[in-house]
Amino acid sequence: MRAAGRITADALRLVKEIAKQDVTTDYLNSELEKYIISQGGVPVFKGYRGFPKSICTSINEEVVHGVPDQRKLRNGDILSVDVGVGYRKYIADAAITMPIGEISLEAKKLLDVCEKSLSLAIEITRANEKLSLISRTIQEYVEKNGFFVVRNYTGHGIGRCMHEDPQVPNFVSKSLLETDEILMPGVTIAIEPMICMGKCDTEVLSNKWTVVTKDRKLSAHFEHTIVVTEDGADILTQ
Repeated sequence: MRAAGRITADALRLVKEIAKQDVTTDYLNSELEKYIISQGGVPVFKGYRGFPKSICTSINEEVVHGVPDQRKLRNGDILSVDVGVGYRKYIADAAITMPIGEISLEAKKLLDVCEKSLSLAIEITRANEKLSLISRTIQEYVEKNGFFVVRNYTGHGIGRCMHEDPQVPNFVSKSLLETDEILMPGVTIAIEPMICMGKCDTEVLSNKWTVVTKDRKLSAHFEHTIVVTEDGADILTQ
């Protein structure tokens, strides 16, 4: 998983270099796919439950699962890129949201708050703590800063499969508290806050993949795969 995580992190570094105005998301998909394969990895999103591409590219009001195509990036867009890599039958998963050119101050704050909520959640994660502490940390920080947490999509366990137990919500609910788990040493999870400027309601576009905010306000997404230890969280995709 460390090896898979290094390839994932390097792929996201590559996308930061090549994602710019007038570049298509299909080009990003092609370049990251080639890079992952060149490193001995497998782009595990491709074909996963029928997903047609190797990465997810979600722009502006698109929350997650955006499908790369011939759409060109524009100055002022915010672009979320989600990458999953398999290496010797183990998987790592990570995401970033980045500005394309100059973005508004409000959009910049959205990105900063989302990324900070992830880092705060990772900081408090350690063995023998409750899973709900991650959820509470993200929700409280995001809402304190005037944004909202997407409810319909969550983080997840990860290892030999892309999605494993436990689910890792970004908010605290009654059902979470009723089924709360204690994190054990060696557990690997993907923590991924997805937040938005407006209401948290989402819908799926006609391509049956791309998730957007119903009010079409901006959304951001950051993610790391971590392993839980008694000394804290070890980030595998950094």
